[in-house]
Amino acid sequence: MEKEEIIVDAQNQSLGRLATLIAYYLQGKHRTDYAPYLDRRVFVLVKNLDKVKFTGKKFDRKVFIKHTGYIGHRREIPLKLLWPKDKLKVLRIIVSRMLPKNKLRPKRLLRIKLINGS
Repeated sequence: MEKEEIIVDAQNQSLGRLATLIAYYLQGKHRTDYAPYLDRRVFVLVKNLDKVKFTGKKFDRKVFIKHTGYIGHRREIPLKLLWPKDKLKVLRIIVSRMLPKNKLRPKRLLRIKLINGS
């Protein structure tokens, strides 16, 4: 398999619309020979991630929730605290929830890269 790189410009795009586009490319659905069980070596390079737009009041109200598995250990991280620290982590969390829940998902998530220092 050959490595394929797709450059996506995030400037003035909604974060959710951007994430669906990235998930689409990571699965290889843009190819004519798409098969859900094959792992195409598609790398998505995202530029201008810091210029993405948030619609409505999502930036203030959106909360990412995870559970550790122990009783009462629900962790909540607001988007407005996580976004300035690590934009790529936020994007990977959102894209992760859009990809199929199988053993290809962790490999695909590592193929999201930032370019131009954004």
